Amino acid sequence: MTATATRRAATPPEVPAKGPAGARRRVWATRAPLLPALVFLIAVTQLPFVATLVISLFDWNSLKPEKRRFTGFSNYASVFTDEALRESVVTTVVLTASVVVVSVVLGLALALLLDRAFFGRGFVRTLLITPFLLVPVSAALLWKHALYNPEYGLFNGALTWFGELFGIESVAQPEWTSEMPLIAVEAALVWQWTPFMMLILLAGLQSRPAEIMEAARLDGAGPWQVFRHLTLPHLRRYLELGVLLGSVYIVQNFDAVFTITSGGLGTANLPYTVYETFYRAHEYGLASAAGVVVVIGTIIIATFALRVVSSLFREEASRA
Repeated sequence: MTATATRRAATPPEVPAKGPAGARRRVWATRAPLLPALVFLIAVTQLPFVATLVISLFDWNSLKPEKRRFTGFSNYASVFTDEALRESVVTTVVLTASVVVVSVVLGLALALLLDRAFFGRGFVRTLLITPFLLVPVSAALLWKHALYNPEYGLFNGALTWFGELFGIESVAQPEWTSEMPLIAVEAALVWQWTPFMMLILLAGLQSRPAEIMEAARLDGAGPWQVFRHLTLPHLRRYLELGVLLGSVYIVQNFDAVFTITSGGLGTANLPYTVYETFYRAHEYGLASAAGVVVVIGTIIIATFALRVVSSLFREEASRA
């Protein structure tokens, strides 16, 4: 045996570090690769939010920078007392609630349809998903020009065709975006968000226990009884998830309001009002306060959404 081999044999093997210090080193060794991503995330999201919080405490008009002064929470008081901002909050609630409720109902109906086996189901499913894949501005432009336009839009063209079909000489040609502006925005958003609700609910329908459904049918339960007592309770979590996720996104919607009505005729929601206050009125402090209110509201909704998602995962894991 050589001297080198003898020394290697005599040297005891290294023992992994034990105790609290070793555990801390192992934890840091696994977390270290994530630090650059964490630093980037903080720099991109948290630092601008902190800057927005600071600006919201100032009376700051970009056209009069020399008159900038600290005013505390007066901007937040203005958000809830200013008539225009208060109306935008009400519009945001009405717009979000109506779009979410109608989208969930239509999405449930489409999901029940696609849960059945029929020829061409895959093709139909692809067509129904397409509206959700469109860029929001493109979808809003489609509705504004291809459907709502009073001169060449599809809706007025269909009314004219039905009038000719039934012998009616003059058919009303409504100005959709001016006569019913909020409904026009809601219809465009419902069209785009119904496929999202449909996908969530379809996933819930296809996760139903087949043996329980078959046992209910063998016991003589009708379609309505199966839906009311088995399908609907099973879909409760999926319905909650769709409502919460839809609310998170729709409450922040800006594209449809900006593109279809430009915030006029009582359709200005809070995100559009923030845009108007910041870029047109140049009131940086007031716009920042309104933006913080939107973020806080979204965080509250997102917290409930995350709890629903985690409970869904726990239920699926317990079934497995």
